Amino acid sequence: MQIWVDADACPKVVKEILFRAAERARVVTTLVANRYMRVPPSEYLAVLVADAGVDEADEEIAARVEPGDLVITSDIPLAAQVIDKGAQALSPRGEFYTAENVGVRLNMRDFMESLRSSGSVDTGGPPPLGQADRQAFADHLDRILTAGTRGA
Repeated sequence: MQIWVDADACPKVVKEILFRAAERARVVTTLVANRYMRVPPSEYLAVLVADAGVDEADEEIAARVEPGDLVITSDIPLAAQVIDKGAQALSPRGEFYTAENVGVRLNMRDFMESLRSSGSVDTGGPPPLGQADRQAFADHLDRILTAGTRGA
């Protein structure tokens, strides 16, 4: 198992949770972004700089992810792609994407995008990441890593 992080929009506190988890579980964790990001020195942490441009980091992750890997992303289309490839996807808010729920979320995302682009609604974006979100993320990550190390 390897962890891939859609790092451009990933909150700092979530990255810090991932850094600690990578060390504890000894799982290679790669942050993929359009610019270089500093990470603590570790044999388990890496940064992959994707080409500049919309969705370039997502395309890098989708091209490199393997079955059994974990992708951290809030991007629903990327989550759908990696699930189709047999990987797992978890949002920084702790929402675990599955084959059963990602299609519904993708449809809702597309619907909301059409409303926003028509000027019918202003959603204002997601609320700030709260303590409950951080805890949900950490709990899901721990369960995934525990199951992954048992299967290794």
